[in-house]
Amino acid sequence: MASEWQYALARARAEAPFLARALERQPALSDLLEQGDGAAALEWAAQAGAGATTIGVALRRERLAYATALAIGDLAGAFPLEQVMRELSALADRALDKAITDAITRRVEDAEPQGMIALALGKHGARELNYSSDIDPILLYDPMRLPRRERDEPGEAAQRYARELVQMLSQNTEEGYVFRVDLRLRPASEVSPLAISCDAALTHYESSALAWERAAFIRARTAAGDIAAGKEFLASIRPFVWRSSLDYGAIEEIRRLTTRIRANYSGPQEPEPGFNLKHGRGGIREIEFFAQTHQLIHGGRDASLRLRGTRAALDALAAAGRIHVDEAELLGKSYDRLRLIEHRLQMVEDRQTHSLPGGGALDSVARLDGLADGAALIAELREITAGVARLYDTVIAESDGSDATVAATQSLPDRLEELGFTDPQQLAERISDWRDGRYRTLRSAAALGAFDALLPALLKAFAAADDPERTLLRWEGVLANAPSAINLFRLLEARPALLGQLTSILTLAPTLAEDLGRWPELLDTLLDQSALDLPGSVEQLASRMETGDAQGDYERQLDRIRVVTGEMRFALGLQLIEAVHDPLDIAAALSRTAEAALAVAHRAAEEEFARKHGRISGSELIVLGLGRLGGGALTHASDLDIIYLFTGETGHESDGERPLGGTHYFNRLAQRVSAALSVPTAHGALYEIDTRLRPQGTQGPLAATVESFAKYQREAAWTWEHMALTRARVLIGSDKARHDLDAVVVSVLGQERDPVVLRSDVLKMRSEMAQHKAPAGPLDAKLLRGGLVDLEFVVHFLQLRDRTGFSPDLGQACAALAVADLIPPELIEAHDFLTRLLVSGRLLAPDLSEPPPAAAQALAQACGCADFSALLHHLGEARQEVASAWAQAFDEILEID
Repeated sequence: MASEWQYALARARAEAPFLARALERQPALSDLLEQGDGAAALEWAAQAGAGATTIGVALRRERLAYATALAIGDLAGAFPLEQVMRELSALADRALDKAITDAITRRVEDAEPQGMIALALGKHGARELNYSSDIDPILLYDPMRLPRRERDEPGEAAQRYARELVQMLSQNTEEGYVFRVDLRLRPASEVSPLAISCDAALTHYESSALAWERAAFIRARTAAGDIAAGKEFLASIRPFVWRSSLDYGAIEEIRRLTTRIRANYSGPQEPEPGFNLKHGRGGIREIEFFAQTHQLIHGGRDASLRLRGTRAALDALAAAGRIHVDEAELLGKSYDRLRLIEHRLQMVEDRQTHSLPGGGALDSVARLDGLADGAALIAELREITAGVARLYDTVIAESDGSDATVAATQSLPDRLEELGFTDPQQLAERISDWRDGRYRTLRSAAALGAFDALLPALLKAFAAADDPERTLLRWEGVLANAPSAINLFRLLEARPALLGQLTSILTLAPTLAEDLGRWPELLDTLLDQSALDLPGSVEQLASRMETGDAQGDYERQLDRIRVVTGEMRFALGLQLIEAVHDPLDIAAALSRTAEAALAVAHRAAEEEFARKHGRISGSELIVLGLGRLGGGALTHASDLDIIYLFTGETGHESDGERPLGGTHYFNRLAQRVSAALSVPTAHGALYEIDTRLRPQGTQGPLAATVESFAKYQREAAWTWEHMALTRARVLIGSDKARHDLDAVVVSVLGQERDPVVLRSDVLKMRSEMAQHKAPAGPLDAKLLRGGLVDLEFVVHFLQLRDRTGFSPDLGQACAALAVADLIPPELIEAHDFLTRLLVSGRLLAPDLSEPPPAAAQALAQACGCADFSALLHHLGEARQEVASAWAQAFDEILEID
């Protein structure tokens, strides 16, 4: 009746902005619909793309016309649900086929789309697409038959076609879009290419696919491209989908799939604003899984159950006696009604939504459906979903009642509340968001299965953290950046100790957690059996940095340095927070790692620089380490304090195609070495390089001759520069250069000094430093009065005054001064404790305030204390020892808190 069509049009224009715009944009189609001529409207839609300049434009116009005609016919009651879904699915088939053909023929003119297959899964495969649905194809190709240019490899050609297909259909232009294309159902989607070879896909399904993928293939069919090849492929994996017998483990896995729906849904438990018609209790997904679960269990032996459509499958199950007839009828009618209301939700703005809106928007959806208001719609939906939920409960109840099953069937918000999370509902929604495709790491069935198995232990560990919310944020950083984590999830489930290490990193060490978020490949470090071993010598570390495919390629070499250094720093951080090794040994290992990175960066930069500028015979660049690098005891936050020097005459010129004079040459080379260590690459930066300790500081050249350095140190250097020189150690240079420079340093440090002037200089410098650099917190072992800086000033004053006890290693210097009876032996213990606190605190208390309880205990343990209270006591004692040594050395009281 024309009146029904006009009523439908009126509701569409009043309640659905998308349909209103579409009708206004297509007046000819609107006239046909006004006349109530549905058949003519569909014929018009089929030709809507005629005359378009491109396939993409034609498909968008055709899709808009079908969306409009089918929606109005649906609202008028003229087009039954089955017809609407079938027409939308057929449109998707045509769009895929045309997109494949266009992608291939634009590369290979007049080619047939042989060897490229689009398998339709999900609602598309069942010909049950909803009004604003994604399509979930799996793209396969046959390398022997795929049309391609002669120079194109089959895999490269297939990926090109897949990218162009997705762009053609999904891109939203002024003409709209055709279909959103989701390729995440392909095998191992987080790591695999967009199109998979048939052989690779077959191997996956025969060897490593999960029950989730079996369920997906119940509704699979060949939708586009090489239809014959697609049918052949589906026939080859039929035994994977339809097994003649199921073992107990497979049945339990299927049941886990069903219970997971409930466990991961976090919205309202019955229809109201926010209720999800697809995922909610008693919703569309439960009906589909009810049918598919029975199909998977019984379809291997009964071919009559191997049907794609949900209604058809329910009817077949009833006919075979696998479910009751009244169950099939209730579920079938409920399915149809829920799908109709789903269509109404999506017609409003052409959005893929399944959630009921609130307020006036709910009333609008109800009126679009022909109901009086939102309350009437809610009442109807509550009755429908209650009946569905009761039947779905019977599927869950068939499980064996084990603890694992109980955990799986318990709703996620309830589990989170039991664990003590403050807002379990909000967290459940976040976790559901993780699983619904927000992170590529979780976009395959295999990844989801591995993740779900790990999730209970993961949540339990996070709940025990001092700051669960921050821990969750760090975990999300890992999920966001990890390219793949299936193997990690499975390994963490199998090896709880690894999960404990990961949790320690996320909960205790912000710096390591941030590194892990930026570079999730650091997770591989946990899998290495040697992850808790201290690294070897500088030479061994350098050898690791120079192996692989980096040799001869400067950029790759810089990346390789960063990868190995990052792995070592991460492993050493783990060793620190797990209290596997003494922080003093960790500090030494961090220094060896930096020295190795410096050595390899120097060699690589020198080689690269020489390609253009050549070399200067008889001259070389020398790198002098100072501060904690010179002393061989770095922290995770240390800069590298270095001075660049060079040997030879400044007037000599390099022998390359672009020669440089000596001074210019070595200053440029020094810049290159610094950049090699500090400039970020794809694998991040390495170190901050501090060269301000060079002669004349920032006012002087970056690299100076050894002779000018010696002259400056003997004649013009300040007392503080000689104090810095007590920690100097040659890191880069030939044996002769090292010997000569060591002689300069020994000569300078051995100069006779006026004790009164020296004392005055040292005290003045410390006073100025205290005014400008206050302690950052109560755990600032460096800057607190009585801390490491004061200890260093005492040691360096005594070294320079008495010309003894020189060693770049501050601990060894303390030992030498103690032997000389210049400091009490207790100062050695104070040095060791303060250094342990400094090294450990950089990871476990980076803001140098009292950390949360778990981190405080880890910090205490790393420093050899029973608890945090004992740590504070030891800190007080160490500071008193430093104050005592200060008073003895300077005859001045050091005020400490």
